[in-house]
This record gives sequence, C-alpha cells and structure tokens, in this order.
Amino acid sequence: MRLLRWRALAGATVVAAVLTLVPAVGAFSEQRPAFDPADIISDDSFFNPNAMTAADIQEFLEDRTCVPKDDSPCLDRYRVDTPAVPASRDRCTAMRGQRDEPASSIIARVAKACTISPQVLLVLLQKEQSLLTAPSASGYQKATGYACPDTAACDTKFFGFFNQVYRAAWQFREYTVHPDDWRYRVGSNDIQFHPNAACGSSTVKIVNQATANLYNYTPYQPNDETLANPKGPAGSCSTFGNLNFSRLYSQWFGSPLAVRFSGWVPACLNYADGFGCPPIRPFDGM
Repeated sequence: MRLLRWRALAGATVVAAVLTLVPAVGAFSEQRPAFDPADIISDDSFFNPNAMTAADIQEFLEDRTCVPKDDSPCLDRYRVDTPAVPASRDRCTAMRGQRDEPASSIIARVAKACTISPQVLLVLLQKEQSLLTAPSASGYQKATGYACPDTAACDTKFFGFFNQVYRAAWQFREYTVHPDDWRYRVGSNDIQFHPNAACGSSTVKIVNQATANLYNYTPYQPNDETLANPKGPAGSCSTFGNLNFSRLYSQWFGSPLAVRFSGWVPACLNYADGFGCPPIRPFDGM
C-alpha cells in the first residue's frame, strides 16, 4: 500500500497516510451499516484501549483463516524483540522493551500506551497488508503502511512490525492532539475520490475526530461506483481504503458507530474527542 500525508501548515513536511486502491483480502459480512463518509467510526469505538485484552487478541488471531504468501508465520505465532520507547507527551506513555514478544501483546500494549482501540489496530493491519489472513515478510516490514509516501519509497527506518504498529497509533494520537495541523478536521472538508483530481471530490461534513483521523491516514472516500461494487473490480477512480476499514470492522467487531454507556455515565467515559476521564486527584482534606 502506498502512503500520502498532508499537513495543513504551509511548507510543513508530510508524514504518512495510507492509500488503498484495491479491496482488502478476505470475505466480508453482508450485514453491515451503510457506509457514511462523514461518520465512519465513533470516537468511543476508535479510542477505547480496553476493547480487547492481549488474551482476547491472541484468541482472535488464532480464529482467523491464515494462508501465508511466503515462509512468514501467521500473526498468532509472530514474535519479535521489542524496544523500550520513551513517553511522547499527550500521545503515548512510555513502553518497556520485551524479548520475544507475541504480536498480540504488542498490539495490546501499544493500544494501551496510545489510547487507541486494539480493534482499530487489527483492522488497520488487515486493511494495509492483509497480515491476519495472508502475511508476508514484506507485509510485516510495512505492517500499517506508515512512512510509505505515495510519491516516494518507504522510509526504511520505520520498517518492522513493532515500529509500524506503534507509529500508526502515535500518528492517530498526533492527529487528535493537534487537529489544526492536519488537512482533515471535524466539520466540512472537500475529500477526493482518488489521488487523480480529475476523478472529482465532494464535501464531507466530518462529525468526529476519529473519522477525521481515518481521512488524514487514508485521504480518499469511495465514489458511487466503488460503493456499488465494494468487493471490486476497481474502476479507474476507485479507492477502497476507508470503505474496507468500515467493512472489516463491521464483520469482526460489530458496528463501528457503537457508543458504550450513552446517556447515563459521564461523557468522558466514551472517550469523547479521544480522551477518557482525567485521573481523580487524591482528596487533600478540608
């Protein structure tokens, strides 16, 4: 998958975003909500790091039908030494290094450190490189498509499964804590159907930060032809990335628009705008 990022600041260097021009590998459930380009996933579904434990993720990976493209292991058997990572203010807490760490543990720890749902990371790994169903050595190197610009070769310093998972989660937090620095924001946005501007665009009124994050990472919406043929074949102006995200999430985890506890608990518990409730300060007495 190729990447393309735009920053809103004049002259700023673009970082990375994913362009998915072909349907993802794997069957999809036909029972799914209609795709709304303005509301792809709720903030609560996107930013909930407690959606799955490492054990849940491991069981989920073991339940996938996996046929590697080469001698690579399936993700449920993938293990790698992971580095220590310092805290990144407002983005991710510090992570300690581990020896021979399973992929399921990496996904769970990154999700917790960066306050991103592990379900989102699992869908991203499939959407980008089909790592859950058809892994390959190249796929593990570019697992989330991070730092692979559409107009240049991938930056190899970000290669590797841990780096890719961590940097994607970090990037989603960056979009969230500095939304004005990035092209797509909550509100009205002109979003193209394809990198070829001749394919056209339309105004999308993005309703939440999570959806804006997906467009900053994958900056295209499906056109009518793509929506009518979600499994392909691709037309000359087709992009499937955000549609595949929605379809995969729906197939695996239910509606991406779900919100827990709506209406009867504090809004912060729903991770409004990407943040849960602040820590409770100790009572200092009278």
